Amino acid sequence: MASQQQDTGTDGAYLIRGAAILGGAPEDLLIRNGIIAERGQNLAAEGATVIEAAGLVALPGMVDIHTHLREPGREDAETVGTGTRAAALGGYTAVHAMANSTPVADTAGVVEQVLTLGRTAGWVDVRPVGAVTVGLAGEQLAELGAMADSRARVRVFSDDGICVHDPVLMRRALEYVKAFDGVVAQHAQEPRLTAGAQMNEGEVSAVLGLTGWPAVAEESIIARDVLLAQHVGSRLHVCHVSTAGSVEIIRWAKSRGVNVTAEVTPHHLWLTDELARSYDPVFKVNPPLRTDADVQALRAGLADGTIDVIGTDHAPHPSEHKECEWAQAAMGMTGLETALSVVQHTMIETGLMGWADFARVTSSAPAAIGRLEDQGRPLDAGEPANVTLVDPAARWTVDPSKMATMGRNSPFAGRELPGKVVATFFKGHPTVLDGKLNTPYRYPADAPKTAAAGRN
Repeated sequence: MASQQQDTGTDGAYLIRGAAILGGAPEDLLIRNGIIAERGQNLAAEGATVIEAAGLVALPGMVDIHTHLREPGREDAETVGTGTRAAALGGYTAVHAMANSTPVADTAGVVEQVLTLGRTAGWVDVRPVGAVTVGLAGEQLAELGAMADSRARVRVFSDDGICVHDPVLMRRALEYVKAFDGVVAQHAQEPRLTAGAQMNEGEVSAVLGLTGWPAVAEESIIARDVLLAQHVGSRLHVCHVSTAGSVEIIRWAKSRGVNVTAEVTPHHLWLTDELARSYDPVFKVNPPLRTDADVQALRAGLADGTIDVIGTDHAPHPSEHKECEWAQAAMGMTGLETALSVVQHTMIETGLMGWADFARVTSSAPAAIGRLEDQGRPLDAGEPANVTLVDPAARWTVDPSKMATMGRNSPFAGRELPGKVVATFFKGHPTVLDGKLNTPYRYPADAPKTAAAGRN
């Protein structure tokens, strides 16, 4: 990629020449004043910054339905600034920030704080996820309506990291969010079946002598919740599906017309519990890495639409929380800067999906789940200019020390991965150029402040 004129700034014009739109025939895109002004062949625009994109794939800006930014309160692990820089470098133009910060995002005040932090950073659209229960304690519903009516306009609610295991409370949450077209995103884990669990329950856990985490702990909660969602006529989203049985339950629920969506992480599309034999805590994650049979079922489920979206579950931790004994280590992996490459390796290079499918599971579908009206849009004239340019032929070796995220706990450290983000345009502004951070988008000083107009 080569730029032929100086970057003209937030309100400048950019002419992307010869990019393969969704992997199709090469076309030009003219970006002006935050929108795609034209799409076609041999476009020209006097004064525009020209980006030669032959050999690159143009995609709608990616949307992560599941990101841990840690701020407020856990800035030793990540901040909104560092996490969203990582997101931009990974090709994202929007992320949903999970609620397990300190304090928990269970009030209008906290979600508005996260929204403000995201706007101040300016790298991507940060959409706060509200907690389902007060303090993630699973005892009483949080201020769902107040968060929905706040400037943050929260539409996704989750106690992620902790399952809403009380069926009565889960039913009430599903009923409540119907009033404002919200969705409950469930972390499916029956706590009584996973007490003390360290990894997937199976042959490897038996050999290693580690307490197993049975697949049924996930599957039983999903089965219960799809029935609850059907009963109350509400939207349910299942976080980080990890087992073949879970895929089958979701497929069955969709066949019955249940309004359920599901996500899979990049690492669950590739890595297996065999890696636990190393006792390297970088491979300790919730839900745990499963078997190769589960990996193949997850890939098939994503390819056939049973699983709707990729969610990174980006979970950075301070080094001391990972560089310790397995039993004491925190669960979680980073993922924002490697997601595209891992999905290209596991789904595109295997022939299971094309780039148009990739755009669906990483952009349009997660934007629809989160009700993000300006994200996940087609790359057509008149649409918001949230665009990612990818070099599918690039190869790079993962070095966590060179990543923008503060977390160094990448399970792909040292691996060579395909595909590299070359440029990311957020609201028409290039946050990433030539594979490097450029400058953040700056919101207008008179940006809408009211709840009704708080859309990013």
